[in-house]
Amino acid sequence: MLDLTTKDVLERKALRVNPCKTCQPAGAMFAALGVHSCMPHSHGSQGCCSYHRTVLSRHFKEPAIASSSSFTEGASVFGGRSNLNTAVKNIFDMYAPDVIAVHTTCLSETIGDDLTSYITDLDLPEGKHVVHCNTPSYVGSHINGFSNMMMGFMNYLTRKSGALNGKTAIFPGWVNPGDIRELKRIAALMGVPATFFPDQSGVLDAPMTGTYAYYPEGGTTLDEIRGLGDSSGLIALGEIIGLAPAEMMKKKWKVPYALLPLPVGVAYTDNYLIALRNAATGEDNIRPPVPPELEAERGRLVDLMLDSGQYTYQKKAAIFGDPDVVIGLTSLCLEIGMIPRYVITGTPKEDFTRKIEALFAKYGMEGCTAKANADLFDLHQWIKNEPVDLLIGSSYGKQIARAEDIPFVRAGFPVLDRYGGPLLPIVGYGGGMHLIEKITGALMDRYDRDCADEDFEVVM
Repeated sequence: MLDLTTKDVLERKALRVNPCKTCQPAGAMFAALGVHSCMPHSHGSQGCCSYHRTVLSRHFKEPAIASSSSFTEGASVFGGRSNLNTAVKNIFDMYAPDVIAVHTTCLSETIGDDLTSYITDLDLPEGKHVVHCNTPSYVGSHINGFSNMMMGFMNYLTRKSGALNGKTAIFPGWVNPGDIRELKRIAALMGVPATFFPDQSGVLDAPMTGTYAYYPEGGTTLDEIRGLGDSSGLIALGEIIGLAPAEMMKKKWKVPYALLPLPVGVAYTDNYLIALRNAATGEDNIRPPVPPELEAERGRLVDLMLDSGQYTYQKKAAIFGDPDVVIGLTSLCLEIGMIPRYVITGTPKEDFTRKIEALFAKYGMEGCTAKANADLFDLHQWIKNEPVDLLIGSSYGKQIARAEDIPFVRAGFPVLDRYGGPLLPIVGYGGGMHLIEKITGALMDRYDRDCADEDFEVVM
């Protein structure tokens, strides 16, 4: 048998066999769904819109509403201005949103549709808005599309009145509604008035009331988006997804920002609390104390780490998915004594690799691999050459877990084959407890399956 390492696997630079990402318009659609009374609009063919709605609906188990310019051969040759004009009129007449959020696709980007001029020439009903962003599917990933749509809203709507509104803007990044609720709860406990943008809580986890509403009560309102320029400060969560929107806020409206990792695990959640304490500092320059409720949650998380350490210590893990989520998961795994042997994302962002390698160096990890713009096919080959004890990531890793008989913890986006995940946080101290329970449970299930009866009795 050949002794191979990750370096011995032939890299396929011009081919993706099993992508670890989806395309920009899906991210733009998800960001737009975090705005109250907003209709996401796909400027391209119906098939593009259908795919993006499908992947979002399958993950959140909720309807992901969206409309399409429905390109045909004529629009593909002569441009989509007429399609967009007709679509905007029909959408406002039939579905009555407050805002239509238009994103481009491969087709409209390739023919060069000028959406800025198209939208400028629209005759809109009073009080209605159309915003847009460019999201070519053949560049970047859904993470870039999410950031671009955030900046599209801010470019069209944010204003500076000259007086601060006393609120802190918080960009939660690409997380589940359950995560946003947890981030809001922590901010409220810290006494920080905040505007979360975008905010999918209450939209993609809307309660069952017996009556369907196109636009549930959740989401960031247009007034809140307009007021972002008057924020006293900004906390951007997710160093990859949050950088460009945070920089835009600083350059355009002079709003200072703190760019933080997604608060997964102890250290990164501590960072979030410190940023909130700084935001809550009053005129007397005295920072408020951390509430006892949060101190107790932190203590319980640390206690759980100690209790479960006998099962997680030195276990090798392969972690994959969206860059900021993967960075947070890697930090948590290192905190509980695991070895993150392979860490990848499909998003082409080399900052990701540098941040993961910095975590490796901090915890003295050697022989671990981090890679951006990676393919799950490569990850599978690495695991075949050097197996791991646990796989952590989206549902797209289930074939690897099945083929190599590896315990699998689903986390991130998309999780298509399980229920309840979007409701349960992975952020904050409570989210850390949830993750450790899942990780330890998967490892113990494997131990229970493989150990002999007499060994099991001795351990118990």
